[in-house]
Amino acid sequence: MGPKEPLVSILIPTKNSAEHLEECIASVRAQRYSNLEVIVIDNASTDDTAAIARSKADLVLEAGDERSKQLNAGAHRARGDYFYRIDGDFVLDPNVVAEAVRLCEKSGYDAIAVHNDSDPRVSFWAKVRNFERSMYKYDPTIVGARFFSKHAFEGVGGFDEDLIAGEDYDIHNRLLAAGYRIGTIAPAETHLGEPASLSQFAAKCYFYGQSIGAFVRKSGARGLRQVSPVRTAFFRHWKDFAEHPILGLGLLFMQLVKYACGGAGFLVAQARAPRR
Repeated sequence: MGPKEPLVSILIPTKNSAEHLEECIASVRAQRYSNLEVIVIDNASTDDTAAIARSKADLVLEAGDERSKQLNAGAHRARGDYFYRIDGDFVLDPNVVAEAVRLCEKSGYDAIAVHNDSDPRVSFWAKVRNFERSMYKYDPTIVGARFFSKHAFEGVGGFDEDLIAGEDYDIHNRLLAAGYRIGTIAPAETHLGEPASLSQFAAKCYFYGQSIGAFVRKSGARGLRQVSPVRTAFFRHWKDFAEHPILGLGLLFMQLVKYACGGAGFLVAQARAPRR
């Protein structure tokens, strides 16, 4: 990039993210793109997140109570021509930002979907998650834009602060509905904060299941496809199941746990909802 490369604001929402935050920000600083600002938006962390953020980021904010509000608060203070949302337990391929900017600047895209892998070193179930996510790269449905031009982000009103689950799918869907162009790049992110056990994964699914109904009601048929257990990517990659039967069986079992626990969370939330 030349001397007039546009500024990219990296927005990192955190909540007790000390375990991986330093590595996350280091991967941002190691980008093959220099014009960056790093903004951490913390949600009342009780660990060392704030101290790490103050030592490594360009700006540290306090906001909550969920990621959508944090990200919108960060975008409000950001100076960049582009916003890139990453969570504090992700690390980036060194070419992610440069490729995203290039595609927007040269090809006229308004946002970029960045594929994310799972760190397979964490546990067997993280290997299963990585196996699953590998099937979604370039999938037009199971994808969420994470890199935005400022005008597109503001054009759709940023993240929906009423959503806890599915906010990444939601902003992607609204960008498409508004006529914005979304591209994809090959460089990816890696999620370090994968569950170390099946019970951790189940608890996470239960938590998000309690709020997924709001996303589905808002997003209609496309939203249903995005949360469906039956995904066309699995059929396209049937050879992967044949070549890796242990991971394939693990994925089928993990899907069973995911939808059982997510469904339980949804039903509990519906039972607790006030009657009209």
